[in-house]
This record gives sequence, structure tokens and C-alpha cells, in this order.
Amino acid sequence: MQSRASAYSRLAAPGDGRTPLAAPYSVLKSGARSTSLVSFMTLTETILARASGKARVEAGDNVWVQADVLMTHDVCGPGTIGVFQREFGKTAKVWDRNKVVIIPDHYIFTADSKSNRNVDILRDFAKAQGITYFYDVIDNPNGHWVFDAAKGALKRQHGSHYAGVCHAALPQKGHTRPGEVLFGTDSHTCMAGAFNEFATGIGNTDAGFVLGTGKLLLKVPETMHFRLEGELQPGVMAKDIILHCIGEIGFDGATYRAMQFDGPGATGLSMDDRMTVANMAIEAGGKNGIFEFDAQTQAYVDYRCKLNGTKEAYEPAIPSKKQKFVYELVLDLSKLEPTVACHPNPGQRKLAKELGHIKLDRAYIGSCTGGKTSDFLEFARVLRGKRVAIDTFGVPATPEIVHDLQTARWGDQTLWELLTAAGVQMTENAGCAACLGGPVDTFGRMNAPLKCISATNRNFPGRMGHKDSQVFLASPATVAASAVTGKITDPRELLPKG
Repeated sequence: MQSRASAYSRLAAPGDGRTPLAAPYSVLKSGARSTSLVSFMTLTETILARASGKARVEAGDNVWVQADVLMTHDVCGPGTIGVFQREFGKTAKVWDRNKVVIIPDHYIFTADSKSNRNVDILRDFAKAQGITYFYDVIDNPNGHWVFDAAKGALKRQHGSHYAGVCHAALPQKGHTRPGEVLFGTDSHTCMAGAFNEFATGIGNTDAGFVLGTGKLLLKVPETMHFRLEGELQPGVMAKDIILHCIGEIGFDGATYRAMQFDGPGATGLSMDDRMTVANMAIEAGGKNGIFEFDAQTQAYVDYRCKLNGTKEAYEPAIPSKKQKFVYELVLDLSKLEPTVACHPNPGQRKLAKELGHIKLDRAYIGSCTGGKTSDFLEFARVLRGKRVAIDTFGVPATPEIVHDLQTARWGDQTLWELLTAAGVQMTENAGCAACLGGPVDTFGRMNAPLKCISATNRNFPGRMGHKDSQVFLASPATVAASAVTGKITDPRELLPKG
């Protein structure tokens, strides 16, 4: 195992306060809720204080929090709707039709009739409520979704409104804004913390209550502080950062705590990288993950809100000069190496170079965590000029990413052509696919006790299908290298030199 001392050092006095690096907080947009900043609040506490109308909150406080956005999808949406209608009435209206975002994405491209029916339930509800942001699988508002198995899983079967995986679609469609509160009926809603907002997953009962009232009672979480320094080396990706952190604290080490990431290393990460890190806060039990606001955040959010005509006003959460943390870790990114989370949970950290004896049956790249354009770029960089030795499945997170891969060219090939020429089975039907297992005809699902290396985010038994299968979580680069060799492989062994 990697030496702990080589990659990080603990601060001597947790909670004694710190002065964060200066950041470009030059523009605070008007029109949002505003509460004067009070010292000694973390980013999460600052947002929850503002959202509850209080000057100050601290860990352990119970507060009523106003929601800025509620997201639901095809798996939890029907249940949430059922709770809402049971408690508020069959004809009740949601608290704000412009703040509810419905994104079918999980069990979509399957012939399972009940899964198809769930999409129709969402459509009927969105139509009855006049929901502004419903990203339907089909274009006909009066139609019914049916997956045509005869056409196969590779060619596009969705309409023009379909958005793909909810957590990747939310920022692309302009629904993630700094300083806001985002609730979602999915545990990986915490991915939106990359945009300096409080984002967390909630259950159907809580979501039904939010649908009716726009608020939720929350306990303010304690905050764990992860200061990132240095730069990632070639072959090392953001996935390796979060796998290292989870391996350090355990897969329950952040239970009901906020995981705050900052420092010069965090500033140097792209927005895609920050999303990868924040996404897996829940894999350590975290209530949420969150990053500071900076120029990158502003540029991304401003562009996406303008592009999609969504609300442009927001007020970032600015860190106090002193903050109280229950845990502190300093991580030197330059010392990290390609990392793998072994079966049966995300806390089973090993270095890729230590696992060459593990033979694999399958490789998988996709999901909100590992299916972004930048993920496929690194995946392709390792695969270029090579062929995979095992069954390898590629599932872009959103239709926009499919378009990126089918139009961007490396020499005389598009990235899509490069991947398929290398033997990767690529589907145009962006979505969650096998990340959550799904019905037996789900693309990439393991229907036998196989060993799979995956760029996804969770590897509990049965997560990707068969209960006796084994999933090894890794970065897209490590997944690509392992797909080529048929065993877990450090991608640095295959990267082009120079």
C-alpha cells in the first residue's frame, strides 16, 4: 500500500482555523438570498445559514432549509410522486414548477415494461403540473416510451429532449449554481457540490415533502477538510484523488459529514475533475462534498445558464477566514499513484501496480463519475493504437458527450471511431446503464459472476448485476490499461512516452 506519509500530512491542530488561498471572487450576482457572512462557518454552514434565513448555524443545529432545486428521476420519481399525492392530495400543485427538474436516466434502454412505464408516469406528472424542466426520453408529449430490443442497444433510440445521467445533465442544462441548495432523489446528487453548492441525496418521503413545501428539516453536518496541494502526474486522475481519500478514512468515515475540498491543488482541477471528486463523497458516507467558488466555476455556470435560459442570478458561498473542522487532511497530488478500490466496497484501497495478478473478465467506462468527455479522452489516450483483450463497454453520460466523441477528431479518426476500432462496445444511448445493474437486458450488465474493472462509483456486491460478481473501481486511464492487458494494470505502463 502507498505510504501515508508520502501522500499527505495531518495538520497539527484540527479546527484551529486557517486562512484560505485568495480566489477570484470578483463577481457576486444580485437577485439571490443574501445573509451577511459570519466568521467561523464552513462552506456548507454558510449555505445552510443563508437557506434557513439565519445569520449563523453550526454543526448539529436542526434547521428548515429552503430548496432551490429538487431533482428526481425514473427510479425514485414515481415513488416521490406517490408520496406527494398521498400527503398533499391528488390535485395538489408542486411548490414551484420552475424548481423541479425531472430527468429519466436509470432504467431506460430496457424492454422491461415496468421500467418503461415509470417514464410514462413522470411524463404524465410533468404535464399535469406544467413542470418546466422535464427531459423526456421521447419527443411526443402524449406518447409512450417503449425500448425496441430488435434495434439493439448501440444505436440511438431516444428523442431530442433526453438529457442522460441526471448528475451530468444538471450542470450541462444550467441547474447547478453556487451558493444554492440542491436536493435529489439519488445518493450521488452530491456531485453538484463541485459548483460550490450544497447538494445532497434524499429519500422519496423527504422529496415528496419538498415537492409540496419547497423546504426540508436538516441537521447541519460537521465538516471534514481536505486541502489539496501539488499537481496530478501523467496517468493519475481525479478518480485517484477521491479513491485515496476514501481509502484513508474508510467507506463510512465521513458518515453525515460534509467533505470540503480546497487548496491550490483543488484550484488546478477542471470542473469535470471536481465533479468526479464531489460525486464520491457519498462513498465515504458523506452528506455532501463541496468546493470553493473560483473563476472556473463562474465561467462554467454562467455559460451553461445562458445557453439553456435558466436562472442566472446566484450568490457564491465564500469561505470564512476561520473555519471549524472535525478532521483535516493535506494531500500532495503529485505523490498520488493510480489507485483501485477493490471488491466489496469503495474503501478497499490498493495501488494499481500491486494488483497485476488479478485477471479480469470485463471493463466498463461510463456513469456520472466516469462517463464525461474528459474521461473518454484519457481512456482513448491509453487505448490509441491498441486493442482491448476483454469485453469492454463504453456508455457516455449524456447525449452531448456522445456528440463530442463522434465529432472530435484525432488525425483521420473521430474519438468514437478510435474507441470502436480498439474493440470497445460504444452505445449512443447515454445513461446510467450497468452502473446500477438494472434489468437483465441492460447494456453492460454482469449476468454472471464476472470480475469487472469500472470507472463507475460503487462496488458493493450485486451493484452491477450478478450478486457474486466483483467490481474494481478505478480511473478511466486505469480501466483502459486493464482492458488492454486483461488484468489490473497501472496506466503509466501503457502511456505514450514524452
